[in-house]
Amino acid sequence: MVKHVILWQLKDELSDAEKAAVKAGIKEGLEGLAGKIPGLVEVHVNINGLPSSTADLMLDTTFESAEALKGYSVHPAHVAVADSKVRPYTKARFCLDYEI
Repeated sequence: MVKHVILWQLKDELSDAEKAAVKAGIKEGLEGLAGKIPGLVEVHVNINGLPSSTADLMLDTTFESAEALKGYSVHPAHVAVADSKVRPYTKARFCLDYEI
């Protein structure tokens, strides 16, 4: 099993209302991939960080294998969510992948 954890910072120019809408859209889009991508075991997006956080939201996913993670990265459903709901609104992305 492989964990794939992403932290994002949203662009500074977004208002608080825009950030809330973007976070909700990212959560809906990524969690909507459950059951659609081979090897994706679990997917959770946390959009309710405490004020002490330095990231705006977190993706926490579990995959059957490193190969499944590679397949996810290029899967058309994932790419569509990333290109429409994530990349246009984020300024920084941090990733940690590890075996469990």
